[in-house]
Amino acid sequence: MPSTVEKISPTRVKLTVEIPFTEMKPHLDKAYREIASQVSIPGFRKGKVPALVIDQRFGREAVLQEAINSILPKAYSDAIAEAKVVPLGDPQIDVTKLEDNEVVEFSAEVDIRPDFELPDFSTLSVTVDALPDTDKDVDERIEVLRERFATTTDVERAAKDGDSVNIDLTASRDGEVLPNATSQGVSYVIGADGMLDGLDEAVTGLSAGESKLFKSTLVGGEFEGEEAEIEVKVNKVSERELPEVDDEFAALVSEFDTVDEMRADLAKTVAQYAQYEQINTGRNKVLEALVAATELELPERVLNDEVEARKQQITDQLSRAGLSLERYLERIEDDAKTPEEFWKQLEDNTIEGLKAQLILEKIADDEQIGVEQSDLSELLVRKAMEKNSTPQEEAKHMMEHGHLPGWTQEIRRSKALESVVTAAQVVDSNGEPVDLRPSEDAE
Repeated sequence: MPSTVEKISPTRVKLTVEIPFTEMKPHLDKAYREIASQVSIPGFRKGKVPALVIDQRFGREAVLQEAINSILPKAYSDAIAEAKVVPLGDPQIDVTKLEDNEVVEFSAEVDIRPDFELPDFSTLSVTVDALPDTDKDVDERIEVLRERFATTTDVERAAKDGDSVNIDLTASRDGEVLPNATSQGVSYVIGADGMLDGLDEAVTGLSAGESKLFKSTLVGGEFEGEEAEIEVKVNKVSERELPEVDDEFAALVSEFDTVDEMRADLAKTVAQYAQYEQINTGRNKVLEALVAATELELPERVLNDEVEARKQQITDQLSRAGLSLERYLERIEDDAKTPEEFWKQLEDNTIEGLKAQLILEKIADDEQIGVEQSDLSELLVRKAMEKNSTPQEEAKHMMEHGHLPGWTQEIRRSKALESVVTAAQVVDSNGEPVDLRPSEDAE
């Protein structure tokens, strides 16, 4: 099946393919059989209508179109393989010549992965934070456990920092109570923050039965983000007593009998988490360095489609949550403060993400990276853990939604990044070399 390739731009080609009628014949015969099995014509049994009669009744053009639609996918795939290009997205196909019983010609324009040079991975150098001292994190985790197992005793005195109080909250404006802006019987620890600005100051010094007015910005409901006058009434004041950190406490809050055993286990967990964070940060930095060191032009159409798809996804999510983009940006900690900055940030991230994807796929192709069944099983287990499902459910979802090709590429990209990470120079903030492989894989 002869074909030619014309490079329209570094990221787009036009393929022209000729299909001789000798190769069309099996598809024509199949088209006639399918049409014959679907129509009823007096004088002929179903499925036995001659080709000539079908041509007379439905037109030869309809049969030819059916046959062309049948042969096109393989003809296009063969032309792509012959041209040795990697398509990105669906092609624009036009039948440019149709000479019955002689030849069919079609053209296909498609965006492709451009040719580009990969850098020497060993020249990539990144720095990550050194692993922190675990003692501080262990102490913080123990304090959380002490807070969780604290005991309370009702007291007849004014509330102070660290006390647990039971309170009622009522929001109003100009003397009118706002709808759905009241809460009764709320438990709150003074100094814990996380509720309303000014609440700690207002409730400190109040005894049971006393109340106080203060102004604050509402953090939820219909009037979220708006200022209102808040009345806080104290129903009960309780003194909190934190348990001593001793062997009895260790046995209560853990599976261990002594404080030393409990601290050792917490230290191990903290160290593992810190190493996991260091590895993830390091791998991301290596990928960023790889993208920065690679000159790569993205197909404009592919980039625009991806940006629009991500914009639409975010817009739909905000709509379902009943939020405008402006309100969403007020609620999150983000570098972008305006919608314009947010969309610009999204476009920049999309560009970096697409470049990373194309670079890793080229590495996977160059190194002929394959996917084993064990690789797919590991991915299914990981996705099941992330979604709180089972590997069997993820496998079923994969097959039902046609995710196998995409997930296979995901595995190949991950393996390609492993090659880059292994060759790159990674040190921590103390100048010590860092192995970015998971600890169970490290030698």
